[in-house]
Amino acid sequence: MYDLLRSLFFHLDPELAHDLAIRYLAFSQSAPPRTPGPLARRVLGIDFPSPVGLAAGFDKGACVWPGLARLGFGFVEIGTVTPRPQPGNPRPRIFRIPHERALVNRLGFNNDGAQIVADRLARLGPSPIPIGINVGKNRDTPAARAAEDYAAAARLLAPHAAYVAVNVSSPNTPGLRDLAAAAPLTEIVQAVRASASGRPVLVKLSPDLDDRGIDEACRAALDAGAAGLIACNTTVARPISASETGGLSGAPLRPLALATFKKVAARVAGRAVLIGCGGIETAADAKAYFDAGASLVQIYTGFIYGGPATARRIESGLSGP
Repeated sequence: MYDLLRSLFFHLDPELAHDLAIRYLAFSQSAPPRTPGPLARRVLGIDFPSPVGLAAGFDKGACVWPGLARLGFGFVEIGTVTPRPQPGNPRPRIFRIPHERALVNRLGFNNDGAQIVADRLARLGPSPIPIGINVGKNRDTPAARAAEDYAAAARLLAPHAAYVAVNVSSPNTPGLRDLAAAAPLTEIVQAVRASASGRPVLVKLSPDLDDRGIDEACRAALDAGAAGLIACNTTVARPISASETGGLSGAPLRPLALATFKKVAARVAGRAVLIGCGGIETAADAKAYFDAGASLVQIYTGFIYGGPATARRIESGLSGP
C-alpha cells in the first residue's frame, strides 16, 4: 500500500508532501504509552522502549510526535529549533533522488522559534516516548554570540526534553560547521549544559570532518561535559550525481556516515553514549552501527522511502533470529 501512496506523494513537491504527512500525523495527537520491545534499553538514565528513533528534521516544530510514537519509534528528536523563528532558505529546498533512495535538502533551520515550540510541547503534555530537542543558532547571529543562541533555545526547551542535542553540523547555515572547532564548541556545550535543566547534552557531528576535525570535536565536546555524540548529519560530498546544493542523506550517505561513526567510536572509547545516524533503512544497516558501538540509532530518509512501518520493521529485524 505504501508503495502506491509513495508514488502519488512523489508526484508532489517534496516539501508539500512533507506538510501533508505532518497534517495526517496530527490526527494522532494522543498516543498510548509505547510498550517496551525486546530491545528496550536504558541509556543516559532514560528508558527507551526501542533503540530506533527518528532524527531531527522531520518534526521540526514538535507538532506530531504522538503520531510518530504510534508508528513504533522509540524516541523522536525535535528540531532543529533556534531561539527566534526563522523562515529558512528560499524554496525549493528539498530534492528527491528516488533511484538512489536519497534526498538533498537546504532547509536552513526553518522553524517556529523556541518559545512557540516550548508552548506546543507544554500543551501536548507528557510524552509516551523520550523526546530529544535539537538546538541551533539563528542565521543572523554572529559566530561570536552563537553560544548565547544555543543556551537560549536550551533554556526554553530543556524542561520538555529527555536530552538536548547541539547541532553544529548542518551544511545549510553559513559558518555553522565552523562551530565544531575546539574553542567555539567548548563554549557552546558549556553554555547549553548550564541552561539545560540537568538534561544530558549531546553534540551532532558532520560526516565531512577530516580525522583532525573528528579528534578536535570529540575532545572538545567531552571535555566540556557532553554526555554523548550523534554521528552523523548530512554530507556536502557527492558520491552520486546530484546537482543541487545542500546536505545529501539516504542510502548514498551510509558508507561515509558509518566510517565517520567508527572513527568517532574509536576516539571516544566508551567515554560517551553514541547515537548512529546516516543512511539507515534496514535492520542490517542499524546492526552495523550497533556493532560499531552505537547505543541507539536514528533514521530519517529511510523513513521517507520505507514508509510508516520502517521503525517497527527495523526493530523486528534486529530482535529476530
